[in-house]
Parts: sequence; C-alpha cells; structure tokens
Amino acid sequence: MSKTALITGITGQDGSYLAELLLEKGYQVHGLVRRSSTFSTQRIEHIYQDVHEHPQLLLHYGDLTDGQALTNLVLEIEPDEVYNLGAQSHVRVSFDQPVYTLQTVGVGALNVLEAARLLNTKKQVRVYQASSSEMYGDVLAVPQCETTPFNPQSPYACAKVFAFHQTVNYRRSYDMFASNGILFNHESERRGETFVTRKITRAAGRIKVGLQHKLYLGNLDAKRDWGYAKDYVEGMWRILQHSEPDDFVLATGRTETVRDFAKLVFAELDLDYEDYVEIDPRYFRPAEVDLLLGDPSKAKHTLGWEASTDLEELARIMTLHDLEIAKREAHAKSFVPTK
Repeated sequence: MSKTALITGITGQDGSYLAELLLEKGYQVHGLVRRSSTFSTQRIEHIYQDVHEHPQLLLHYGDLTDGQALTNLVLEIEPDEVYNLGAQSHVRVSFDQPVYTLQTVGVGALNVLEAARLLNTKKQVRVYQASSSEMYGDVLAVPQCETTPFNPQSPYACAKVFAFHQTVNYRRSYDMFASNGILFNHESERRGETFVTRKITRAAGRIKVGLQHKLYLGNLDAKRDWGYAKDYVEGMWRILQHSEPDDFVLATGRTETVRDFAKLVFAELDLDYEDYVEIDPRYFRPAEVDLLLGDPSKAKHTLGWEASTDLEELARIMTLHDLEIAKREAHAKSFVPTK
C-alpha cells in the first residue's frame, strides 16, 4: 500500500524537488498552496500535468498561520508523513517583516505539530521540520553539528530556533515521530531570484548576452556551506524513514565565500566577476552571519546520506540554466513583429 505525504511549501524550491522524489517512490502527495491572484505553481507544473490523468498529486489551498484549517486538512488526509517546508524564508526580508516571519516560520511549525499530534491519536504520523543552519548565527563552534549551540542573528533564525525546539518538545512530550533536518545552504536552478546564488547566476547570464551591465551585492566575504537542493530532499526523506525520530545536519562539509561562488559563475561564461560586481550597502544585513560550515557525519553514518554535487558542478548547472533564460529574453527583446 502506497504512503501518503503532505508537503507545506510544495511550490518552493525544496517542495518541488521533494514532490518529484515522493511521486517517483509511489507516494500520493498532497501539497499546501497559499491562495493568491497569480499562479505560483510553476516549479511543480510539469509533474502536476504529468499525473493529471491519475492524480497522485493533489493541491489544497491553505496557510500555515491558519491552525484550524490546517488541522482540518491533516485530519481529512491522514498522511503518513508531513514535511513542513513552508515559510517566509528570506533572511534579509525577515528584518523588514519580523512578525510575519515569526508567524509563518514559528507559529506555522507549531500549527503543523499540533495538527499532527491530534492525528497521532488515531495513527502514527511522521513529521519533518525544515530547520536551518541560520540558527547557528554567530557561530560558537566550527564546524557546526547537531549539538552545537544556536546563536541566531536574524528574526528568521530566531523563528527557526523556536520551531526546532517545539519539534523536540512535541517528540518528547507526546511520543511523536518528529524530526528536524538542519539544512545548510542548498541551491538550484529553481532557487528564488532574490537569493544570492540565483541573483548571481541570473545576472551573469544577462550580462553575457548584453541585457545587464552590473551586479550589485552585499557581503562578498560571507562564507557558506553550499549544496544542491535535489540532493538534500533525499536526506529529508531518509530522516523520516529512520527507525527513530532524531535531528540531523545535512551539509557538504565545505565552505566558500559569496565571492568564490561569483568567480565560479562568471568564469563559466568566460567573464571576470571583478569587471561586473559592485558592493551595495543596502544588501548588508543589520547583523551578519560570517561563517557557516556543517558537519554531516551523523547523517552519513546513520542515514547513509551525503551530498553528491560539489560547488563547481552546482555553479555550472545554475549558470547554464540561467544563460538559456537570458538568451530567450534577449531574443524576445530583439524580435519586432512585422505588420
């Protein structure tokens, strides 16, 4: 009998890759989608169309901040697994919208856990909480592992710490299968264009074809542990297949600066990043996180998971993808219809 999963944040980068993975494994997948006046399902449109004849992917309107509606949905679907990936996930934006960030990230996670607790009285449900390396903030140890103390440096990170501890609390208090995946930066060609890696690859492609001349960035010296999102959703799934609920760091174990990533991207297009990248103080955070470096040894030993895509390959995948988009944009701009 196939399993049923509910994914919040299914239209995001991670949600789309996870939906693909679970469908490949024979799951029936339900996704929570926020209602808006514009379509936000581009990342999953291809799989939604593919399974339209045999609907193994079902979308539901809802919001993480609406606890009652979320509980009603969970009790109706009765999923075997819940993956809570939904959030206001942009760190810089969280300084501008701290209350909304807390509501979606912190209270949203609590609503998911409470809905799962009620379902758990009828059948066991396994809950995955998307935790973040940003929780380590101004790091107190290098590298960071599951026992490294948190020291958050943003409203987003503070909300994630709240969600992490609530997940542990529900696990201990209610004997629930609730696990945290502490994911370090994971990127892809589906990353939102306001995130720094995608901002770099999009700009580089546009510069290459003459649509853009400069790229403005913030702290080029910030160090991050970057992996490929497609690898990381496999880790999420493995966390919920483990025999016991637990918390796991998913990372590459390698850190590079934003500057290093920009060098790789521009070099892929035979360009020198120094000719095009400029610093704009508006992109600096009020409180910076200078260094993140994960220790994924527990996930490797316990789950058999490790990142398989290195930074050079990740940069290549994203750059070539965005170069093609830029070429299409340039072609569309140059096309003048005849009367």
